[in-house]
Amino acid sequence: MRQVRVKSGITIANRDLHKRPQDDLFGYVNGCWVERTEIPDDRAAQGSMIQLRDDAERDVRVIVEQAAASDAPVGSAARKVGDLFASFMDHDRAAALGSTPIKEELTAVAAIADTSALLALAGRLHRCGVGNAIELCVDTDARDSSRYLVHLNQSGLGLPDESYYRADSFSETRAAYLAHLARALLLCGYAADAAAADGIADRVMALETRLAAGHWDVVRNRDAIATYTLVGRAELERLAPQVDWAAWLSGFGSDGEVLNGLLAEVVASQPSYLSSWSEALAHVPLADWKDWLAWQVVRSRSRFLTEAVAEAHFDFYGRRLSGIPQQRERWKRGISLVQASLGEVVGQLYVERHFPAEAKARMAQLVDNLVEAYRRNIESLDWMGGETKLKALDKLGMFTPKVGYPDTWRDYSALTIDRDDLVGNVRAAAAFEFDRELGKIGAPVDRGEWFMTPQTVNAYYNPGMNEIVFPAAILQPPFFDLEADDAVSYGAIGSVIGHEIGHGFDDQGSKYDGFGNLVDWWTDADRENFDARAQALIAQYASFSPRDLSDQHLVNGAFTVGENIGDLGGLTIAY
Repeated sequence: MRQVRVKSGITIANRDLHKRPQDDLFGYVNGCWVERTEIPDDRAAQGSMIQLRDDAERDVRVIVEQAAASDAPVGSAARKVGDLFASFMDHDRAAALGSTPIKEELTAVAAIADTSALLALAGRLHRCGVGNAIELCVDTDARDSSRYLVHLNQSGLGLPDESYYRADSFSETRAAYLAHLARALLLCGYAADAAAADGIADRVMALETRLAAGHWDVVRNRDAIATYTLVGRAELERLAPQVDWAAWLSGFGSDGEVLNGLLAEVVASQPSYLSSWSEALAHVPLADWKDWLAWQVVRSRSRFLTEAVAEAHFDFYGRRLSGIPQQRERWKRGISLVQASLGEVVGQLYVERHFPAEAKARMAQLVDNLVEAYRRNIESLDWMGGETKLKALDKLGMFTPKVGYPDTWRDYSALTIDRDDLVGNVRAAAAFEFDRELGKIGAPVDRGEWFMTPQTVNAYYNPGMNEIVFPAAILQPPFFDLEADDAVSYGAIGSVIGHEIGHGFDDQGSKYDGFGNLVDWWTDADRENFDARAQALIAQYASFSPRDLSDQHLVNGAFTVGENIGDLGGLTIAY
């Protein structure tokens, strides 16, 4: 029998007893915490999830700084971690180099002579982490989860999504973006003077606005069926006749035959965008495309150049877009780079220090119990017929839980890091990851792969593999505490587990079967019943606005419905 926990795990000092829970549940539970808590200057919000991320970041800092100070063998994983961090922390070297680290890339942009050369360089830069008009990624085939396919996604914008280029409510943001664009291009030496920078910024903004007009909006992009169009090479060329695909592919490496095979069959996530991009290639002057590509270089590299350039980048993307008053300390930004580039090296050390075996075993119990609670809930649904229930239960029974960390750690031996070349390291890390992804094509699907590192405070459901994943760092107090009462465990991490299971049955996850395939396993009547309930939830959330803001700031219920289903289902099942 498991021992009784030694503490409740509930912080009652957070409650505001002047409020009644039936009037204001949030205020009753968290009122005193809200009163005494200040949002850090380098954050736009504060809460238990953010605090836990800060704790994990401090733990990782110890690991990374020890690696940077150690005398680990050249080429070892620990040496790479230390050298990458040290290259970022070398503020003096960054200041001395100025924009020199991107001079070669900008010179290559200036030398572009035709559209084929534009596409070839865009492909090469895309491999090394620079933004592109389309994004190439590799994922499982949503109709056949036993194989990997190339996916082509809309991209090319410097603002968050297409609505920022058209909505009146974002007119001030557009003006600020235009000013930032000119400032950054001038700081990096691409523009000769302020007048030239303003002209380039206007042309880049016009081109991005044209690209944005072909983008799908955020709601349509959630639709798993709409964003799946399987096309062969001939159909791809029909969709985008102005695109020299061979030239674009040539930027990815030297093996032309292998690279051409990548596009033999691909998923076009937004096929109409490929056509609008092709039209833009035909009708927008080459000089404008060159300016746009130069901006992609500057935007992608700004955080790794001088402090003035990095601050300009933050001033727009941090202060203006995200409402964050202050740039994060340099060490925090360095840790973020290491996490993004060598995440599983750090993760292995993090797990050894901060995730005991008992935690993994206890978490497995909780997951099993939440799955069982979901099973009972499905069986009790009065609006779902027996045929659909059986298939829902089959899918639930095929869920794969992953807890803590991967069974096999990623091999970074092919990645070279130079302690004296920060931007070169950024390029190398991006190219390493790009090549790793392309290497999946034709290989068996790796169902043991993780898409978050162990030190990430988050969790996810992957519909293509029908898996729920809980990294080690979220399995810490207040979400998970081995010494806390079981009621706290179910209310905290239990609701997270339930949330992720719920994504398997939300408005999009419910379109996948237990094997991770996009298959309609619902009867027409049951899908109609589900959709009616989802629409009611969409309408409810679409009437909500944040406290102290007007009704102009309403939730986009059609965009958030998947998370809303996950939240409500997770809390219900955990309870």
